[in-house]
Amino acid sequence: MSEFRFYQPITVRYGDLDPQGHVNNARYLTFMEQARIAYVKQLGLWDGGSFLDIGMIMADARVSFRAPILWGQPIQVGVRIARLGTKSMDSFYLIEDIETGQILADGSSVLVAYDYHTSSTIPIPDEWREIIMAFENL
Repeated sequence: MSEFRFYQPITVRYGDLDPQGHVNNARYLTFMEQARIAYVKQLGLWDGGSFLDIGMIMADARVSFRAPILWGQPIQVGVRIARLGTKSMDSFYLIEDIETGQILADGSSVLVAYDYHTSSTIPIPDEWREIIMAFENL
């Protein structure tokens, strides 16, 4: 069984390609971002309203490219939170071909609980901690 409990399908668009005919490497982070936002919404941590209310900011990101992604390729991005600290959390991503299961990329990011209204880090809200721990079986 996969360690990822959440997957977000991604449509690869023509505009995602670079001159070599595969998805530009910068788009991998965009795909991970799309999946992360869907994860946050799915768990009810953000209602999809103002981006000033999303409550987290990225502090670090890493991507390992395994295979090229091509136009029209059916892909999905797995997202999981593996560690909750006082103010930060570690998230992991897996980009794979939906039909073959081939791993195309994986990555991670450190997310920090953040109040955009005061421009400051905050402790991870207790409600978030409970929801994430229950969903991820942490």
